[in-house]
Amino acid sequence: MRKKRSKKGVFRLITLLFVMSLFMGLMIGCGNKDDNEEAERTTFTVGFDAEFPPYGYKDENGEYVGFDLDLAAEVCKRNGWTLIKQPVDWDSKDMELNSGAIDCIWNGFTLNGRESQYTWSTAYVDNSQVVVVKADSDINTLEDLKGKVVVVQADSSALAAFTGDDATEENKALCESFADLQQVSDYNSAFMNLEAGSVQAICMDLGVANYQLEQRNGFRLLDEHVSTEQYAIGFKLGNTELRDEVQNALNEMLADGTFAEIAEKWNLTDSVCLGEEGTDSAYLQDASGEKDEPFFDKLADITGQLAEGMLASLAIFVLTLVFSLPLGLIITFIRMSKSKVLQWIARIYISIMRGTPLMLQLLVVFFGPYYVFGVSVSSEYRFYAVIIGFSINYAAYFAEIYRAGIESISKGQYEAAEVLGYTKAQIFRKIIFPQMVKRVIPPVTNEVITLVKDTSLAFALAYTEMFTLAKQVAAAEASIMPLFIAGVFYYIFNFLVALIMERIEKKMQYFS
Repeated sequence: MRKKRSKKGVFRLITLLFVMSLFMGLMIGCGNKDDNEEAERTTFTVGFDAEFPPYGYKDENGEYVGFDLDLAAEVCKRNGWTLIKQPVDWDSKDMELNSGAIDCIWNGFTLNGRESQYTWSTAYVDNSQVVVVKADSDINTLEDLKGKVVVVQADSSALAAFTGDDATEENKALCESFADLQQVSDYNSAFMNLEAGSVQAICMDLGVANYQLEQRNGFRLLDEHVSTEQYAIGFKLGNTELRDEVQNALNEMLADGTFAEIAEKWNLTDSVCLGEEGTDSAYLQDASGEKDEPFFDKLADITGQLAEGMLASLAIFVLTLVFSLPLGLIITFIRMSKSKVLQWIARIYISIMRGTPLMLQLLVVFFGPYYVFGVSVSSEYRFYAVIIGFSINYAAYFAEIYRAGIESISKGQYEAAEVLGYTKAQIFRKIIFPQMVKRVIPPVTNEVITLVKDTSLAFALAYTEMFTLAKQVAAAEASIMPLFIAGVFYYIFNFLVALIMERIEKKMQYFS
């Protein structure tokens, strides 16, 4: 009883400390925010997608450049601010903005469908969502996309054009006709998927598509457009003071011709619309915000949305263990064989698997068949590539853990078993293996717990698991709650894994 009470007390103490630290963090964050608002502004931090040319990207010199960044630099020059170019994960842009880490989102940011979520500048670019296919593709119209796999960037205007609340009925029907609508983190990944044949089309912004097609060969645009939209600068809802300072500078730039010069530099003269009629509708709207949904209703709704991602993460976890645990034992036998050639093969394999990032290995497994052998990969192969990549990676770690466990057993036991007439197979199965299992359970447990968290790396192959889905929902809801729910899921998952492994360890009388 005393032991149980002690455990409960520790748990309550940890919970109390967590709540207190969270509360203090919020208080400190609020205090910093107030201090910043009172102080005179000296810097202007622009959040942008660093892989979204020609609006914002890293050039061959390693510098962040682009049309929007040039505009921001000129705005800062006129206001006496220092420009801070802050690349952000596009899925996390709302959290960056709401936390105060960035002052605005300025990077080909579509206002259509988001009018009530931000405080907006006037629109300055007219844009369209277009479809990119391979040059030799038989897809020539939007209707031809029926039954095809289409890819978009996560939380992009293209995604909103198909699935957003303001999406047209035609686009929603078109989306339903797709074999699948997949999401990737950046357009480079999208083009790699299209080139490898795992998707048949990319939907993206016209300006970005034109830039990408200038840099790449073997692709073309469809004549039909999915939707049209306008770009504007998004500020935190209610931050009209900063918005107006930026807007005044833009208006000055339009009047003296600087805005037109920058647009001409980036070959966007035909797309800009600053100052034209109808571009100030979002700018003039009420920025007071919307009524919040009840907390528990929102919690239930978000948890329901994340359920599919939880199952995907569980599938990766279970199948990886099913394949990697026995594969690791096979690699151990090869590593400990008497053949020097086999030993070196195993060593090289283990060295590569442990010495390179798992994300890179996943990309090699998925795109390797196309780029090495010219074999197109299907969309269905994506899940198999995730399991293969995880399995061969973790097998290398398990192999070294097994080897350490086997080599920790004294040679005297082998010799005693041989004297008793045991064969080598019997010695391993009846004497060595049970002891090895007892000794390796703690390090294996550590690897299994790491695997739970590593399942989030499946996003590298555009496979939507728990954390990727949580980021997508967080972006759509403009809330950090999905990420907290995902964190709770991972913690409970790891807690159960550790508990199960501890029970197994005790059953095997590890300390006896």
